This record gives sequence, structure tokens and C-alpha cells, in this order.
Amino acid sequence: MRGRGSKANPSLWWRLSWQLSLVFIGVVTAVTIGLCFYGATILSPNVALEDHITDVLARAVALDAEGRLEIKDTPELDALKQEYDGLWYVAAVTNGSSVSYGTIPAAYSELVHLTHLFEGADIRGSAGTDEIASVESVETPIGELRVLFGGVADKGWPVLTLMGAVYPIYVPLFAVALPAVFLAVPRIVRRGLASVSEVARKASEIEPRRYDARLPLDGIPREVAPLVIAFNEALDRLENEHRKRQHFLIDAAHELRTPIAIMQTRIDGTAEGQERRRLLDGVARLAETAEQLLDFERNDQAADLNEAVDLVGIAQGVVADLAPLAIGAGYQISFQSEVESLKRKGSPSALPRAVSNLVRNAIDHGGGSGMITVSVSASGGGQISVADEGPGIPAEHREQVFEPFYRITPRSSGAGLGLSLVKQIALNHGGEVSIESGAAGTEVTIRLG
Repeated sequence: MRGRGSKANPSLWWRLSWQLSLVFIGVVTAVTIGLCFYGATILSPNVALEDHITDVLARAVALDAEGRLEIKDTPELDALKQEYDGLWYVAAVTNGSSVSYGTIPAAYSELVHLTHLFEGADIRGSAGTDEIASVESVETPIGELRVLFGGVADKGWPVLTLMGAVYPIYVPLFAVALPAVFLAVPRIVRRGLASVSEVARKASEIEPRRYDARLPLDGIPREVAPLVIAFNEALDRLENEHRKRQHFLIDAAHELRTPIAIMQTRIDGTAEGQERRRLLDGVARLAETAEQLLDFERNDQAADLNEAVDLVGIAQGVVADLAPLAIGAGYQISFQSEVESLKRKGSPSALPRAVSNLVRNAIDHGGGSGMITVSVSASGGGQISVADEGPGIPAEHREQVFEPFYRITPRSSGAGLGLSLVKQIALNHGGEVSIESGAAGTEVTIRLG
């Protein structure tokens, strides 16, 4: 669950998509503008006005009664002449008929009667004049019109004109490329991070007590590898601390055995009556707690999970061993089985401890009366259930009772390790533990995989 005020995790696909799109737009725009500036240096300076001039003249041309070309004084043409006072032009049709306007430089006077021969030209660099002239063609109602003009070389914006002229190139490029970026980036990201997703999956499978697990580095992108390495180093540190704690608890539990045995011997030799029984019960509880600590720390090291075991025989043996304890605590105890024998692979040392812990838990919390029932079923891979008729477990505690050292009330007897050990043993066998509890009692079931 995200903390209050935290931001949602950003989408790598979205960030890459819009960032790559901005980069693409920037690159294409820069290249387009650069090419237009370059074009403005090599093309005629008249390029900024050539379309405007030819369009205005095209709307003003006509043929007189004798078929000769004439230019009418349209408002657009008058405005053009007033705006560009240095403008001169020669307009001609392909049959040689022409009309001129303005002061034509002497260097170009010989071209006047040849204008109809040029479809397009950039005329400059003559030693006799600095004037730059151009020839452009345009279709009109009377046919093709060819215009030789000049006097406007320093007018207009050639770069903007060129950008407007090449929009059929860059606009479709944007229209095609930008959707392609948003379609391609998710696939690229997904393929590029496939190994990261696999690492995340493996990380989610790490069990709390599997401190030796590490995340693989094979195929991890170089940019992500430091994160995986740091995670593995954190696991190394956790494993070291776990080993220290484990060794301490095992050593402490071993050390407790001797003084517990001494205490038991002295109580047997000195105390009598009710006091003797009370002291022996306390020492037995202490011995059981020490053994549970040993089991808890050594359980994940079990190496005998593939030996042949009989679940019916295990359950019967536990019932026989603990029947005197249950009866002495005020209970009746029974055993039920759907089958005479239920063979499978498992740990002959861990499974009896698991069933024993369930029966001891029922004795401790079953209310001191009623029936404790141990049953075996062949369902799935096999299951063993222990039920009592006690007051039940509140709903808010039913999942937490499987946590190490958890007790429903602070004054509860025991160390809170019994059900945690049962869960560990079931998980080691590929199974699970479930609990059902109510006013009529509690039933805990070990289902083996």
C-alpha cells in the first residue's frame, strides 16, 4: 500500500514515449529549419516573393482583341507595385507576346524578348549589375505565363517561404512517426525489461526464512544491475544476521537442557504433593519451549523430506504418546482415519512434531474439557486434522496465530512457536495449514502437497 501523499509510480512507457516524441520533433524541426536556411543561401533571394508575384499577375492577365497579352490594373497588382517600389517584371506567353513594367536593368534588356523561352531561371552574378532576377512560370486562363522579374531581392522571408513549401514532407513525417513511437516504445520497453520482470517474479517468491536466495544477474540491463546487486548485498547482510541469531538461539536452547534436567531431578528428590506437580509442570513447559526453539531454528534445514512415511501411523503414534497428557488435563482424545494406511514422501522427524504441536495446542487452549479428535484423510496429497471443543479463536487472530512468538493474550502459556512450526513444516512439504474456529471449537488442518 502506498503511503499517504506519495505519488503513483510513473509509467516508463509513457515517459519514454513523450520524451522520444519531443526529441524526434526537435530533431526533425531543427533539420527542417537548417535545410531551409541552407536553401535560402543557395536559392534565389527572390524565392520569398516569386509565388506572390506570379499569382497576382496570373489574375491580371488577359488577351486583347488581336490576341496580344495585356495586364490589367487589378487592386492586388496596384498594391504589389506600391509595396515594392523597385519591382520590375516582364510577363510573356509562349507565343512571344509580352508586357513589361518598371525599370529593367540594362544587363537584362536583351532577355526581354527571350522571356517566353524560359520556364524557370535564377539569373545573377553578372559583372555588369548586382541585380538579381528570376524567371517563374504559372498557369493562367489564357495559358502558361512566364515572368521575368527583379527588384525585390531584399524583400520577404526566404526561410519561412521554404518552410511553407516543404510542409508536404515534414507534416506527413510527424503524422506517421509520432504514432509509430507510441506503438513501438511499449514493445521495446517490454522486451528490454523482460529480464527485470523475471527478477521481480523471483524476488516475490523469496520466502521469509530463505536467506540464501539471491536474484539472478544474467541478462539484466547494465543500468538496472546496480539495483539487483544492492538487493543481493542486502540479502547477504540479512543472512549473516540470521545466522548469528540462529546460532545464538540453538546454543541457548542446548545450554538450557542441562539446567532443566538438573531442576527436574532436584524437584523429584525434594518436593512433594501439589507443589511437586506444579514445579514439574513448569519445568516440563520450560523444556518444551527449549525444544520448540531448537525445532524452530533447525526446521528450515530439514534434509529428510523424501523418505517414505505413513500419515496414519504418524497420527496414531502422536495420539498414543499424548493421550495420558490429554486425559490428565481433563480431555477425551480419539483418532479417526478414512484409510488404514496413507503412504507418501515426507520427513519422519518433522511430521510427528507438527501433529504433536497441534495436539499440545488443543490441550493448552481447548478449555480443559471435551473431545480432542485427530483425523487423517486421503484428500489431495493427504491431510491431518486436530479438532477440539474449546472456546475458539477470535477471527482477528486466526491468521496471526501462525506467526512466530505470537500469543492471543500476553498471559497465554507457551512461547507462541507451536503453530508457527506447524506452518513451516507444511510449507517444507509443499503444503499449507488452515484453521476453522467458532463457538463449537477449533480445527487446524495440515494439507500436504
